[in-house]
Amino acid sequence: IDYLAENYAELGRNPSDVELMMFAQANSEHCRHKIFNADWIIDGKEQPKSLFAMIRNTHAHAPEGILSAYHDNASVIEGPLATRFLTDVKTGEYHYTNEPVHILMKVETHNHPTAISPFAGAATGSGGEIRDEGATGNGSKPKAGLSGFSVSNLRIPGYGQPWEHDFGKPGRIVSALDIMLEGPIGAAAFNNEFGRPNITGYFRTFEMQAPGAKGMELRGYHKPIMIAGGMGNIREQNINKNPLPEGTPIVVLGGPAMLIGLGGGAASSMASGTSAENLDFASVQRGNPEMQRRCQEVIDRCVALGAENPILSIHDVGAGGISNAIPEIINDAGRGGRFELRTVPNDEPGMAPMEIWCNEAQERYVLAIAEDRLDNFRALCERERAVYAVVGAATVEQQLLVGDSLFDNNPVNLPMNVLLGKPPKMLRDVHHQTFHKPDLDLSNIVLTEAVERVLRLPTVASKAFLITIGDRSVTGMVVRDQMVGAWQVPVADVAVTSSDYTTNFGEAMAMGERTPIALVNPAASGRMAIGEALTNIAAADIADIRHIRLSANWMAAAGYPGEDAALFDTVKAVGEELCPRLGLAIPVGKDSLSMKTVWQQDGENREMVAPLSLIVTAFSPVQDIRKTLTPAVRTDVGDTDLLLVDLGKGRNRLAASALAQVYGQVGHYAPDVDNPDALKAFFETVQDLLSDELLLAYHDRSDGGLLAVLAEMSFAGHSGITARLGDIGADLLPILFNEELGAVLQVRHCDTDAVLEAFREAGLAHCTHVIGELNDSDELVLTFGHETVFSAPRASLQQIWAETSYQMQALRDNADCAAQEFERLADAQDPGLPVHRTFDPDDNIAAPYIRTGVRPTMAILREQGVNGQVEMAAAFDRAGFKTIDVHMTDIISGRVSLKTVKGLVACGGFSYGDVLGAGGGWAKTILMNPRASDEFAAFFERQDAFGLGVCNGCQMFSQLRDMIPGAAHWPRFYRNRSEQFEARYAAVEVLESPSLFLQGMAGSVLPIAVAHGEGRAVFDGGVAAADVLAEGLVGLRYVDNYRHATEHYPENPNGSPLGITGVTTADGRFTIMMPHPERLFRAVQHSWLPQEWGEDGAWLRMFRNARKWVG
Repeated sequence: IDYLAENYAELGRNPSDVELMMFAQANSEHCRHKIFNADWIIDGKEQPKSLFAMIRNTHAHAPEGILSAYHDNASVIEGPLATRFLTDVKTGEYHYTNEPVHILMKVETHNHPTAISPFAGAATGSGGEIRDEGATGNGSKPKAGLSGFSVSNLRIPGYGQPWEHDFGKPGRIVSALDIMLEGPIGAAAFNNEFGRPNITGYFRTFEMQAPGAKGMELRGYHKPIMIAGGMGNIREQNINKNPLPEGTPIVVLGGPAMLIGLGGGAASSMASGTSAENLDFASVQRGNPEMQRRCQEVIDRCVALGAENPILSIHDVGAGGISNAIPEIINDAGRGGRFELRTVPNDEPGMAPMEIWCNEAQERYVLAIAEDRLDNFRALCERERAVYAVVGAATVEQQLLVGDSLFDNNPVNLPMNVLLGKPPKMLRDVHHQTFHKPDLDLSNIVLTEAVERVLRLPTVASKAFLITIGDRSVTGMVVRDQMVGAWQVPVADVAVTSSDYTTNFGEAMAMGERTPIALVNPAASGRMAIGEALTNIAAADIADIRHIRLSANWMAAAGYPGEDAALFDTVKAVGEELCPRLGLAIPVGKDSLSMKTVWQQDGENREMVAPLSLIVTAFSPVQDIRKTLTPAVRTDVGDTDLLLVDLGKGRNRLAASALAQVYGQVGHYAPDVDNPDALKAFFETVQDLLSDELLLAYHDRSDGGLLAVLAEMSFAGHSGITARLGDIGADLLPILFNEELGAVLQVRHCDTDAVLEAFREAGLAHCTHVIGELNDSDELVLTFGHETVFSAPRASLQQIWAETSYQMQALRDNADCAAQEFERLADAQDPGLPVHRTFDPDDNIAAPYIRTGVRPTMAILREQGVNGQVEMAAAFDRAGFKTIDVHMTDIISGRVSLKTVKGLVACGGFSYGDVLGAGGGWAKTILMNPRASDEFAAFFERQDAFGLGVCNGCQMFSQLRDMIPGAAHWPRFYRNRSEQFEARYAAVEVLESPSLFLQGMAGSVLPIAVAHGEGRAVFDGGVAAADVLAEGLVGLRYVDNYRHATEHYPENPNGSPLGITGVTTADGRFTIMMPHPERLFRAVQHSWLPQEWGEDGAWLRMFRNARKWVG
């Protein structure tokens, strides 16, 4: 305030309300990170470095391979030389370019809005992070996402747990249960509709009375952590933002201004419950992912132009709205700017000038466009129906001038250095707090009860209810998602994507967080978070630990006694000590330092303080995506052994473990990274063994300890495990439940000695133990000494582990469907996903036609909101077609005629956001536009033409059935029976039918990707499903794991009658289907597949069939 008063005194006037609100957002803790840039005095001693300086120290020690850090919306690290599959903007033709595929990385939080309105808060958190990835340099592309949540205890109705207690909460925030019922749906819905697969994450519940400096204190996540992050790719020429010549047009691209989200930057910087309640609600935004998809399509076209890219610089619009983004984009270039408020696209013209300038309406970007390419940019926007406006221009004079033609005044007229200069630097003068930390009392803990409690703890238990709601196959570049093995169990350690559609290079990301440890040893919690991220990402094929780069997201209750000093200690432990020792850099991150909730209850003040929380995400290039390991034990390779690598070296410390939590305790001595060199040696040894293909399965040890590791490996492989624990410690409970760093490896018995020797050479012989093997009884058997101390059927343990997820799914979705999925786990004989091929996928039946050099033209059709066109084009391209990007606006405008194409495919996505019913808006665009209607009718009548509709395209084509010869029997598609978006890896049977796409495939049973919310086929107009099946017009139907046609959930994910999910016309020229074969044309794209498969996926035969049909 003094800073503002002094500067406005120099200007000789008072600030306007617009300027004050703008300044409040731009200079909030959320936006300016004042605590991380502050000077520090700890226990009376001045510290030489700020928190941010200690983070930057990691980059100073390991700058290699980092192409952009600390100054853009995302960080960029070096990627492999591979290919990009791009469209020629002039001709629309897809083509490959050979070039470096660099990796961008970003992880954000959206904690405050998620506490107020979980769906909207998590959705816009994901959307904002996606925009960060797309707005890096002068244009980039998001690729794969992650999502994470830390909340207080769920207290599920009718399923309360012994460790859960009701400590109350403020009325203005929702419960942890409601956050987890609604927030993940918001995050998933945004990712789904935008078209970004969400392929990793974490989930922790924590709320308890814990020892502290004030005695027993309430510690938990009433103010939740909502993590949204991901990785993308960027072309080398786009990494850096360009200078802005005077007069450079500044453009707002995206949704119109609306009064949704006001003051979010400031509100997110305050402890929950300390601000006015109406301001909390006003600060929550609302998402529109379909609009954001349109904007990304514009960015993609600009990037594809290469040297002719019209974008000079780009920023996303987030906290503070354009009042933050516009000043940032011109300030980054050392410019000022002149802007006109009334040119901003605005759906609420009644807003005050302050509201127009400062609202946080989502899905917007600010771009600086090269003046001589502005017309090209306009054309791209209009083709994509992306809203845009030129709102002003850059000036040499560093003055921000915003005019308002309606009131004929200037609501903003400030020197740039006043707004974004250097207000007084913060000083944090803080002290450590010491308190008594009682040891854990294990005296009354019974092993069987402990096992059940730990497996039910949400942090350990199945996360399936958080995963199947999110599309994990869109882009066709996902190699390793959360679901593992033939039984699709959610236990993957790492997420992996391919760099392209042609090589086996890729990218990996994995998370680490051990926040409860901060209650006893904050610095250890930071070190363990990094350790866990490393032991997770070790499951991917990474050339060198130094290729890994970290994102660090810091959460703390700044100002609460002891927390500031704890934060300083943890940043120092990570930034000054551990990362330099390991050769790791942290080029990106974020902080949220108001993690406290205050309220009044029963006449007393209460406060719930989150533990100091460091959430680490590791990113790295991958050498060979095919070598990625999973926790699924192999039962098809003869005798095998299980090895434990215990980096805790027998210390077996239990404080802040899942075991402690489920018994309402914390403890004194927690795990730590005592020897960074041993961690590094472990990582390097695992990589050597992985590269030499000596490892069959891998699972790191973290929450739930060795018990959880063994159980999850057993679940994923559908096999019993016998483990002998007597050689790794003196006490059973600490052996089984400690959460020290480490991993369990499965190796062939004949390779055990070689693997042990590798760890011996790495100096890890004393912490590597052969602990067990698989058994034929399908039980988890634990022996200690010479006694069996625990034995239980795998299936019953898996139901215990899955029950928390089931309870949440039953509350949120169709309870009958949830029960069917849960009950299926009791079938111990379940054979897993069936695979039976009646053809050889390696037999390229299209090869003779490809050799002619003729590439028939295939129109890859999309409408606004469609997001699956690129992988579809890649599949048809692989089969020998010339693939052309065709937007509906091309046809409506007459730029493109279907007379010039041989085939047409309508792709998946969310056309018009599905607001008129799935595919409805798209179909009506054709039916109600004379030119489009005539084009499609003529195409459908051509006997030499053919077409395919997949997912959203299937839904759209089904509504054109009256226009398509021989399609009168096609169904319409409605909401899934589960009442939820379903992303599954399901099995379908290919039936004998006239479909040109499915010739020679009949009798095959194949896994396929499913991702839709409205896939339930409904036959109407007197047509019966059984009749269509009998007439041989069904091409695909869902089958269960016993290969029987099914309506059972989730084998049939949408409830379609008789399992029907693909139908064709009588002449076979046109086929529609809800699943996604185009996402599985390569073997590596499968979530699970038999080991003997080669490069080509079985579904590539569909596309080759089309090429053969054309001749």
